[in-house]
Amino acid sequence: MMIRQLAILFGCLALGEFIIWLTGIPLPSSIVGMLILTLLLKLKIIRLEWVKTISEFLVANIGFFFVPPGVAIMLYFDIIKAEFWPIVISTAASTVIVLAITGWVGQIYAKLVHKKGDDK
Repeated sequence: MMIRQLAILFGCLALGEFIIWLTGIPLPSSIVGMLILTLLLKLKIIRLEWVKTISEFLVANIGFFFVPPGVAIMLYFDIIKAEFWPIVISTAASTVIVLAITGWVGQIYAKLVHKKGDDK
């Protein structure tokens, strides 16, 4: 059962890798693979039960997958220390920009939905 679930997830990842290789789109293949998996789930080509167990396992253990990158960051403390303020400022600025754009899009969407509801 778990083999089939892993095969589905890795199949979507491999398809994402192939699409990136074929098109040269500058996106991570894992993101493209997740979009493919989402599309297949939405179109009901893949049923949720087919990937639910392995997905729950991976989400429950996601912290484990952050250990290697966290340890690797320790190798770059000198660079982080030297560039601390540019990192903080760019992170804060990008967070504010994303929040503002998300709020703006949400307001536009709410107006469109409200207007569509008034038309009925």
